[in-house]
Amino acid sequence: MTDWPRLGTTHLGSVPYTDLHSVSERLAVMLDIPAWAQFSRRSFRENMYVQFSAALPRVMIDPTRERIWVNTAGDLTPDLEAFYALYLEDYVDAFALTPEYAAGFFAMLDVLTVMPGTWAKGQVTGPVSLGLSVTDQDRYAILYHDLLSDVVVKTLAMNARWQVRQLRALRPQVLIFVDEPYLASFGSAYVSLERDAVIAMLNEVFAAIHSEGALAGVHCCGNTDWSLLLDTSVDVLNLDAFGYLDALALYPAELHAFLDRGGMIAWGIVPNNETINGLSAGALAELLERARLVVEQGSARVHARVRLLVGAEQRAGGLHPDEDQEERGDVGDGLGFHKRLQVRRDGAVEPRRQNQAGDCGQQADDDPGEADADPVDHRSDEDGEQQEVQPVHSGFPVSRR
Repeated sequence: MTDWPRLGTTHLGSVPYTDLHSVSERLAVMLDIPAWAQFSRRSFRENMYVQFSAALPRVMIDPTRERIWVNTAGDLTPDLEAFYALYLEDYVDAFALTPEYAAGFFAMLDVLTVMPGTWAKGQVTGPVSLGLSVTDQDRYAILYHDLLSDVVVKTLAMNARWQVRQLRALRPQVLIFVDEPYLASFGSAYVSLERDAVIAMLNEVFAAIHSEGALAGVHCCGNTDWSLLLDTSVDVLNLDAFGYLDALALYPAELHAFLDRGGMIAWGIVPNNETINGLSAGALAELLERARLVVEQGSARVHARVRLLVGAEQRAGGLHPDEDQEERGDVGDGLGFHKRLQVRRDGAVEPRRQNQAGDCGQQADDDPGEADADPVDHRSDEDGEQQEVQPVHSGFPVSRR
């Protein structure tokens, strides 16, 4: 069984900053499962759809006009033959990220090289979202192109494998998220895809991640048919718990089957907008308690499932930090929630008591010698048994608009 950090923190990827090293270093320090940052403000090539498209046959990128497309004019056969030759040779390095397209990936590798730890997270845009965003020269989505839809899936699967190899060289446990914002439109008139086809595409990417010994996650920032994602082979489901917790509760059978096979939920509980200013630790604890009740109804092994992940509700790349934040590479007003929550052995989440460690790692008055230690509170449950209350590192980097 995977040894998850108890209520461990991670983030989705994109940030609204440009300072590669300072942001990467702070993410590695603050998060239980640090993820490399996507610096979309640095370059159009770091856009989440452009970033993973460099290996596509005949891809064309115009940074000035900020446009990407695949030129399908003429005979595609020679280009496709070259692509599948690389794929069949299992030449994973041909699908690697480069500093021009993913400077944050290499900045995080530099940081992790000198900062030992257990976990690291990568991310790749999902086949549905990338295939619907990248078009041909006539603005026809390449996911609907008979010869290119499979190429999209395999490009992303191979890139995910390459990321796992790089990250596992530095940290033994790796989690790769597949970001699928377009699944919020699944079932609408805007996305004409069969359910089984979507599941098959996602499972091919997940299988590639699993083949390298890593865990696969999926993120959808809007509401969707959650049963579709729960029916895949994914290990971690991430959703905006602020907006769609109740929607997930509409699929109890699929949710319980997912959890019973060892699946995990990554609850997006920290807003990436001005809502953060009105939140308290108590409000976050309430939200996580609601989440716990969603998975508890009619299902076994609830206590094991409390080892879930928490993070921001959505990506932060579109935010606009003020000048002071930009200058110092500040990645979080959400830091104020660091160590403000705790989880009991019975699974309940609650705000930390006042006599425990203060916000942002400030030590309690009665523990002057252990500034960096996580205090443990012992209290009795209803049967008189001592139970350990451990701190939760729930400060996720978010920024004020």
